[in-house]
Amino acid sequence: MNDSYKAYVSVIGRLLLALMFILSGFGKLGNIPGTAAFIASGGLPAPTVLAVAVGALELFGGLALVLGYQVRLTGLALAVFTVAASVVFHAWWSAPAEQQFVTQLLFMKNLSVAGGMLLISALGAGPLSIDARLAAATATRFNPVLARNV
Repeated sequence: MNDSYKAYVSVIGRLLLALMFILSGFGKLGNIPGTAAFIASGGLPAPTVLAVAVGALELFGGLALVLGYQVRLTGLALAVFTVAASVVFHAWWSAPAEQQFVTQLLFMKNLSVAGGMLLISALGAGPLSIDARLAAATATRFNPVLARNV
């Protein structure tokens, strides 16, 4: 596979994975009382604080993914968050029978998204990213041979 294909597909992949988090983060931060009420319905403490924290994580984590900045850490954080949220809010095993199918579908979708986040965390952002630019700048700054060849 050629390198330009990988470069552009990694950007598209990051964008598609991030879109869900960006939109959800905007929604949560735009309706803190509603988000806090939903969080409280899951039995979690400090729902208003969690609403702001989760909204910020989703919004800024999603933007970081799109830009390719700190994606290893961001991918891991969003994966852990997504699995935790799925266990609390998409517990299909304890949902009423008529809701189990849809709840299980949402749970499995979130597990798939968490898998994508873990892949990004393991493999990095790709060449078209802030992370790649920072790595290249660091490499040329501390390696005179690379600096001469750039």
